[in-house]
Amino acid sequence: MVKKVDHIGIAVKNLEETLKFYKEVLGLELNGIEIVEEQKVKVAFLPIGDTEIELLESTDKEGPIAKYIEKKGEGIQHIAYRVDDIEKAIEEMKSKGIRMIDEKPRYGAGGAKIAFLHPKSTYGVLIELCQRD
Repeated sequence: MVKKVDHIGIAVKNLEETLKFYKEVLGLELNGIEIVEEQKVKVAFLPIGDTEIELLESTDKEGPIAKYIEKKGEGIQHIAYRVDDIEKAIEEMKSKGIRMIDEKPRYGAGGAKIAFLHPKSTYGVLIELCQRD
């Protein structure tokens, strides 16, 4: 079902400051920035090989990324796995007893359809299923 790691989401307090590290120190190139209003987040895309790093800065102090940083600090927030058919993947997860945060796909950065698995069902890791057409 899982095709590859689509991206790794990293929660950051200051996107511009963090981008300097990824660009100047690691040598990665910025492939764009998008604001996803629904998720109250600003996302920077940094391709690396056939996957990418997504830096996530909250656009609202009550947004999920702001709450994550308040609770756990900056760092890896989720790992996204690419699937061909997200609806089918969600149903398969549910049939295997996996608790879903998203029972139906929603809009994600970069035009993806996404759904999150609850970390209580995945040994503490927030996993995102991601379909790109």
